[in-house]
Amino acid sequence: MVTVGPHTNELVRWGRHARMDCPGDVLLGREQESGRIDDLLSDSGGPRLVLVRGERGVGRSAFLRATGERLRAKGIAVHAVDCATGEGDRPLLLALRLVMAVQERRSEPEGRQPAAGLVAQALSAADRQDQVAMEAVLRTALTRRAPVMVLVDDAQHADPGSLAALGRIDVPGVRMVVSVPWHTAPTATGARTSTLAPAREDARRDPADATTARTVVLLPLHPHDTTALVARWLHAEADTGLARRVGELTRGLPGAVEALLTGWTQRGVIRIADGRAFIPARAEVPTLPDDDRFVTALDRLGEPERAVAAALSILGPLGRPALRMTAACTGLSTDLVHDSARRLIEAGVVDEVPGPDATTVRGWTFRLALTAHTVRERMSPVRRSRLSAAAVEVLWKEADAERTGPAVPPAPGLLDETDALAYHADRLADAGSLVDRERAVGELTAAARKMRPGTDDGRVLRWLRAARDLTEHADARDLVLQQYGTAAYLACDYPTARASAESLLRDPGPLLSDLDLQEAACLIVAVTANQRDWPTMSRLATTHWWDALPVPDLAKVTGQALALCHLSQWQETADLLKRTETVWNTGPRARAAPDIFHAMAELALGRPQRYRRALAMSDASRLPPGKVYSLASGMFDNLLTRYDLTTADTLLKTTGLTVHVLPPLSQFLHHHLTGRWDLALESARRLLAAHDIQSTPVADSSLLPARTAAILLAQGRVTSALHLVQDLRGPDGSPPQCALHASEAELLMTLGRADQAERTLCSGLDSAQAHDQIYGTDELWAQLAEVTARTGRDREATACLRHLEHIAHRTGTDRSHLLYLLASARVRRREAPDTARRDLHEAVDLARLRGLPFETATTLVAAATAGAVPATLLHEAYELFDLTGAALWRFHTRTALREAGLTVPSRKQATTENDRLLATLLAEQLTTPQIAAVLRLTEDAAARRLSRLLARTGKRSRTELVTASLTGSL
Repeated sequence: MVTVGPHTNELVRWGRHARMDCPGDVLLGREQESGRIDDLLSDSGGPRLVLVRGERGVGRSAFLRATGERLRAKGIAVHAVDCATGEGDRPLLLALRLVMAVQERRSEPEGRQPAAGLVAQALSAADRQDQVAMEAVLRTALTRRAPVMVLVDDAQHADPGSLAALGRIDVPGVRMVVSVPWHTAPTATGARTSTLAPAREDARRDPADATTARTVVLLPLHPHDTTALVARWLHAEADTGLARRVGELTRGLPGAVEALLTGWTQRGVIRIADGRAFIPARAEVPTLPDDDRFVTALDRLGEPERAVAAALSILGPLGRPALRMTAACTGLSTDLVHDSARRLIEAGVVDEVPGPDATTVRGWTFRLALTAHTVRERMSPVRRSRLSAAAVEVLWKEADAERTGPAVPPAPGLLDETDALAYHADRLADAGSLVDRERAVGELTAAARKMRPGTDDGRVLRWLRAARDLTEHADARDLVLQQYGTAAYLACDYPTARASAESLLRDPGPLLSDLDLQEAACLIVAVTANQRDWPTMSRLATTHWWDALPVPDLAKVTGQALALCHLSQWQETADLLKRTETVWNTGPRARAAPDIFHAMAELALGRPQRYRRALAMSDASRLPPGKVYSLASGMFDNLLTRYDLTTADTLLKTTGLTVHVLPPLSQFLHHHLTGRWDLALESARRLLAAHDIQSTPVADSSLLPARTAAILLAQGRVTSALHLVQDLRGPDGSPPQCALHASEAELLMTLGRADQAERTLCSGLDSAQAHDQIYGTDELWAQLAEVTARTGRDREATACLRHLEHIAHRTGTDRSHLLYLLASARVRRREAPDTARRDLHEAVDLARLRGLPFETATTLVAAATAGAVPATLLHEAYELFDLTGAALWRFHTRTALREAGLTVPSRKQATTENDRLLATLLAEQLTTPQIAAVLRLTEDAAARRLSRLLARTGKRSRTELVTASLTGSL
């Protein structure tokens, strides 16, 4: 077995929950601001006061702490004081705290007043609220301590008297850095204004003297820095989808990013796969806790500001009518609503959106989308429904006006037209029964149909759930429930999808047609397959289970046949569908799915003729687009199971589909075959992280882990690949997983474990034989022929070759024939070298015709190293391996080039690649003997390479090399 180190599990786990690690001393994206404040404070003639400004959550406190640490590292005396909410009501408190901080543990020289005396004077001045006396004491304390840096954080909470005192103190050697909020918001004239939080009266609490103070402004982080911050806190690189959602919800404010990630990680939403962090499309936005800074900032304002903010969280996107509608919905006067909106702007909670002429206000929007979401969720359902109903009436009035014509003036449009569909549906879902039910149901279901699966799936499910609840008649509710179940399945919410399908099948209403119930039968089987619930699938494959349901025979037969397909019971599938053809072959829609299932069964049994006819999709023009899509994507996956890219592309042309609209698994398989492995791995990580592996009824349901493992192996990530196939191997009794057995056997052979590889191959063949499956076993026979030939068991190798030849003739696929040619050359290279060379030459021609980069490259290497084609073709293979990123194969090809006496391109680049590959193998926790096996070297040669790598990189141990490799600093 592979020897692994203590950190291997963290390295190779695919789909673990993310953990939040948020060290307070980490600053990202603040290099420019840090340099500016360091320059100001290091200049002897610089300002005595530096203001650090930035809006709430931008990271002022962390920036101030980092500044203090850099100053202390230079030997400068630093005294830091943090202000807290409520201190502003205690006169001269900040000044008193500063005196105590400066004098703490200070021994005075002879003749000077002791520190205790100054502290006593400060306490007395504070008790008497004597501004003059306190300023004198503070000046004396600072003068004695000079040179000194005084850092005051969150000065907006300090009392005005202390701030005034700080503003007037001008003592040589005393410098102050004061942190205060600064909100920049557009006004009705388009100008930008700055205010201090939390309320407008705090604008007086600013110690800045415009003639002497300098300001360092902290702006929200750039998207690149925000993504880096997420990676630092999660210890994983953020997926593009996660990075996009974080940016949209937080605007790059570190405080908001921390709150959002904390909410998601506490709920187990974020998953880690292969060092990447992912979030499912159906993930709900967390609600900020009551003690969060963004929530308390609003709560401190009190009423009516909170009521106005709540209304704007729903009505704000309507633009100018929002305040008028807020007044009507809350019962507040228009003037009071406008005043409250102004205070929300001053507090940095809400922003004005300028009109196109920059002189008017077009609307109001929350400064932070995360705050708006939290405010909406904190409202009572009744209040949210009433506000949403008011919004719906405005939207309907606008829509009716557009239909009626210019005689009725239209209402103003939404602030963000790109989000109009989602906003409209959200308001309908919240309004519930307060609006016209029938119209709401129609618009909610229409909105759900317009959303592409994988984009905001959680919202779609919410809309359809609302539509289901709004439908008054039970019969009509079935149609909505059908759409709801399908949407839940596409969103990988399998419990919801199962419940919907069971409800339709156990109590079908009269509005559901036989075709509708056929779809419901397929849905419940598909859900069971994706949950890998094989015991339940076994029950679904029986006639008894379906006969207990009040559904037509068409649904029963189709559901049972699909279950048999997922269980790889191919002969039973073919027999059932042949016996019941009069039930399902009654029209294009009814026969579409059963006909494909029948063709698949025949294909798996080694009879491909029916499947080839089905590929023509002759009924496609008479089928709904959704049915064509589901059938074609399943057939596409099945073709790529056997590396048949040409026929798969032809199928897409026949159905008018393109790769980018296919399900993620189909896209992954296509990227893998076409050599775009970076895109393939991105898709694989996302699917494996969330366990959202949707099974199509193909001859092998293990394609995702098997092909991913093949990519990882080619990159040298052996342990990661091996753990992946072992973790996702099905339990005893599960359907055959030929591709997974083949990948595992290749991994074991790479590690020199031929005996274990042989057991794995035999196990895969036994499973396939138990299911009468021939399709997909060619890969297993080819590898078994190689294993037995390597160990000198020529008779057994020849027997394997005969099995492979039989499959190639029976199925007629190019892939099977290519595998036969390559295996034949390996087995016969000693007894019939001319035949072996002829087979390899034919294999090269066939591989070029197929045009798959990795397959072509490996074929070229096999033929060139055996002398069947010119050795110069190794250069072509070398470039193809570079195209796919197959680092391990690049290494082996370099070895073959040197052995053939050919020049290896770019010796310096080759050395770099060798070092990276070796570091990767170390990071995979392989021992020296295992590294030697993977690289096909002796143990001494492998050890020498490791020693040279340590010397070149200046590292003292393997651990240091691994750390440098994992952090990208090798």
